[in-house]
Amino acid sequence: MGKAGKSLKSALQSQQSRQKHKEQITKAARLSEQKTKSTKQPKKRKAPAPSTSRPTIPFSATDTILLIGEGNFSFARALIQDAPLALTHIPPGNITATAYDSEEECYSKYLDAREIVALLRERGVEVHFGVDASKLDKTALLKGRRWDRLCWNFPHAGKSITDQDRNILSNQVLIMNFLRAAASLLKIGPIPSVTGSKKKKRANDEEDVEETDEDKSVDTGARGTILITLRNVPPYTLWDIPRLAKHPPLPTSGSTPPNPAYIIVRSFAFHRDVWKGYEHRMTKGERAHGTGKTGEGGEDRTWEFCLRD
Repeated sequence: MGKAGKSLKSALQSQQSRQKHKEQITKAARLSEQKTKSTKQPKKRKAPAPSTSRPTIPFSATDTILLIGEGNFSFARALIQDAPLALTHIPPGNITATAYDSEEECYSKYLDAREIVALLRERGVEVHFGVDASKLDKTALLKGRRWDRLCWNFPHAGKSITDQDRNILSNQVLIMNFLRAAASLLKIGPIPSVTGSKKKKRANDEEDVEETDEDKSVDTGARGTILITLRNVPPYTLWDIPRLAKHPPLPTSGSTPPNPAYIIVRSFAFHRDVWKGYEHRMTKGERAHGTGKTGEGGEDRTWEFCLRD
């Protein structure tokens, strides 16, 4: 890895140390508060009313969509086959689906991928292989083009690092490189707003964040946004993607350009059952260890970002 990669790692390691210290203080304060509460008589709580909110569909039928790291391409298929009502009339030509693997590697790793890709191409979806998320701005097939939505579901560096801190760091470097490379592929326009939204304070953060599980729409004609979905449980929460996007660490080398800063448009629960036929697959593929599926248990959450002015 060159100087840019090393300087980014150094900056992320420094930020990770500060974040760990902050989390330790927060945890200690929480334990102290719980101990105090345990001495008091617990109050009876009313059972929460059943939720009537609708799952958020972050796309519209007029959006141009670039899908990153598609794996077996089942999410791309879900956008055009048995899609949610809001996407019933989306033109397949509006969707560009990409995978990091070569076409041969993809079909070898995911047994159903060949059939899915054939369907996508038959319908008119643009499909590309060998696309590195950290080098989107240098990919000839994508260079000079812009999209309304760039979507990466369950990104992972796939390095199988057993040490948790090093694993977290490798994925943070990947996400940071992706956010830098993706900036030039987003459509230009005003900052999007979410209609009828209410902002909530995010834990351990100084800024308000729109968090909702109810379907809200984003302005049409606004600047493009990035959608990143992860399980909302450790170790994925330790990647601290919202903070990395909003406050990217400064490079430690003067010759390395700083990462662009993003605004959090909103975050919302990602409901897999909304996307019929979609199955999240591991980067190692089906033939490596069992079915190759992962992400079972815990909430999935999508973070949506746009570039800051």
